[in-house]
Amino acid sequence: MLIHTSTSFMTHRILLLDDEPAICEITSILLKKLGYDAVITSKGEDTIETYRLALNQGARFDVVILDLSIPGGLGGREVISALHEMDPGVTALVSSGDANDPAVAQFRDFGFTGVLMKPYTKAVLDATIRSFINSE
Repeated sequence: MLIHTSTSFMTHRILLLDDEPAICEITSILLKKLGYDAVITSKGEDTIETYRLALNQGARFDVVILDLSIPGGLGGREVISALHEMDPGVTALVSSGDANDPAVAQFRDFGFTGVLMKPYTKAVLDATIRSFINSE
């Protein structure tokens, strides 16, 4: 699954990996309402390829949000490694509902820039993204 939302007033690009269709749909709507240009993927391999294409086209994503667990495919841990190989400066947030997961508790050790805990609200999503966009 690949969902792309865009309107002319959007300036920041967000790439989200999540395998749950409801989360993909809701987050896509929230990101659009918040004014972001969002691309939503449900497979780690698609996320890597989407990032690679954007980077090659000079249309780098400002923030990448990666779900840790993707059953039967590449999850956030594997995807962040591939993204760092392409772009050592990638801004990537680990997204999970498990605060005890080592990749959440020690996110920097796994190559992530920050954490977005599930379930998140529109306000938390926006504040988290803006904290990394504004720090650039």
